[in-house]
Amino acid sequence: MKSQLPKVLHKVCGKPVLEYVLDIPKALRSLKTYVVIGHGAEQVKKAVGQDAEFVIQDKLLGTGDAVNRCASHLKGFTGTVLVLCGDTPLLSKDVVVSMLREHRRVKPSATVLTATVACPHGYGRILRDVEGAFKAIREQKDAAFEEAKINEINVGVYCFEAADLFEALKKVRLNPFKKEYYLTDVIELLRAKGKKVGTFTTQDETSAFGVNTREDLAQAQSVIRQRILSQHMLAGVTIVDPLTTFIEAGVKIGQDTVIQPMTVIHADVRIGKNCSIGPMARIRPGTRISDGVEIGNFAEVSRSSLGRGVIQKHFSFLGDATVGAGTNIGAGAVTANYDGVNKNKTLIGPKAFIGSDAILVAPNQIGAGAVVGAGSVVAHGKNVPAGMLAVGVPARVIKKVLLRKS
Repeated sequence: MKSQLPKVLHKVCGKPVLEYVLDIPKALRSLKTYVVIGHGAEQVKKAVGQDAEFVIQDKLLGTGDAVNRCASHLKGFTGTVLVLCGDTPLLSKDVVVSMLREHRRVKPSATVLTATVACPHGYGRILRDVEGAFKAIREQKDAAFEEAKINEINVGVYCFEAADLFEALKKVRLNPFKKEYYLTDVIELLRAKGKKVGTFTTQDETSAFGVNTREDLAQAQSVIRQRILSQHMLAGVTIVDPLTTFIEAGVKIGQDTVIQPMTVIHADVRIGKNCSIGPMARIRPGTRISDGVEIGNFAEVSRSSLGRGVIQKHFSFLGDATVGAGTNIGAGAVTANYDGVNKNKTLIGPKAFIGSDAILVAPNQIGAGAVVGAGSVVAHGKNVPAGMLAVGVPARVIKKVLLRKS
């Protein structure tokens, strides 16, 4: 990756690669999840938090050694161990569920997930006998010329019966070429002992995709972005132009909301029903948008809550703001939330009217039904009482105004 950041912490659609993998054992309600970490261990711990227990691999001696580091944690465990790779964000939960179901039905010592891909370079190849029965996994570096032509590959996902797995790992030897312990050697050791080893083949080629470069990261983002957009559209959200719309993971959008082209919606955003967002809008993390809100072109919202029916049509910025229902945010209006040290909050009551090019220098409060005149600057720490009109630079309260009708 040519990066100071561990590979598994690079983000795809606003979410670290590793989190996509950890979503699978969460969804399966795994009894226990272990993350084996080495490079950037402290960064990974901080990012993953309480989602897993960490096992340190102080010397990077390959996948066999990585799994074997969990042996003491699983001592006496007699169930199934699912092994996943931390850099495969496209792996589908449904594929893993189907694989586990097959493993439980056949009851082998191990089941290997395989896929047939157009370009198998870099992956271990699945070797089969003339009758099609599984024989072994051959790593790319060790594959003979004819073996390297095989298109069925090892995805790197396994189901093992715990006792058989850790007994075999004791006998895995260091690979003389790569100076690593291969987890795939366990498969051949099990077969040599007469243990049953099965395969489960997925038709989803993307399941095998691992992130190793920035190009891979972009490809993974493209696939996951399309999955996210499809989920929203199938749930009743109109996305006018999916090719130019970017919605990160974990966003929630209500039915009959319309997302216009060139819009970016970041993670940790909630949007209600019957809203209109964009075109060319940016909704940043921590934003909560109620039903019936309109956010137009070149508008940005960050860490703010917008009440029902708020209108923010053009060229405006709301940051660290709470905006009451029915309020109008004029073109070019800005909440100046950052004072160079702290992010400060702006509270705008319901049915207020913030005029074009107005600047609200937080922290301040604009009362219900209040009006801030066009081009006015409400100074730091100043408030506009409910139902009053404030104009000027700095803004001064000059008279009472009638409350606007809903």
